[in-house]
Amino acid sequence: MREYESKEALIAEIEKKAALFIGEFSAISEQDKDLLLDGVDRSPAQMIAYQLGWLKLVQGWERDEQAGRLVITPHPDFKWNQLGGLYQAFDEEVVDFSLPDLIVQFQEQVCAMVQQVNRYTNEELFCPNQRKWASSTPSKWPVWKWIHINTVAPFTSFRTKIRKWKKVHATR
Repeated sequence: MREYESKEALIAEIEKKAALFIGEFSAISEQDKDLLLDGVDRSPAQMIAYQLGWLKLVQGWERDEQAGRLVITPHPDFKWNQLGGLYQAFDEEVVDFSLPDLIVQFQEQVCAMVQQVNRYTNEELFCPNQRKWASSTPSKWPVWKWIHINTVAPFTSFRTKIRKWKKVHATR
């Protein structure tokens, strides 16, 4: 994981990796969005649901802390050792949306995350102990690292995953 020189560098990386990830979905049909294939652990819709879920969680943590509410990470209904249930909840939130709707939601959430990053000072973004939610686990990561592991990193790894899904689908 790399550290960024500035918030602009983090934003550029978020935008770049988000565009590469979501660009992979242009050739996927609506009828295939929920298709699970051997060798790939998620359907295309589930892959977007995962991204949407984490984008919304990180934004919610910040919003709640700024409003003076207690932040429970990762989610009030799920502990860190219950991520499978959390991911299922992410899937259930998007089950009725079309693929184009999911793509639009993803793009909107990425824009909202970029706006959130822009609101931070450099100290808030890059120094540890600036947010209670970011210090809520033993890692005590600075905010930028939480944002990176919930945007850039999964956008990159899930791009590989959706490409594999497309390759398996093409050989069926």
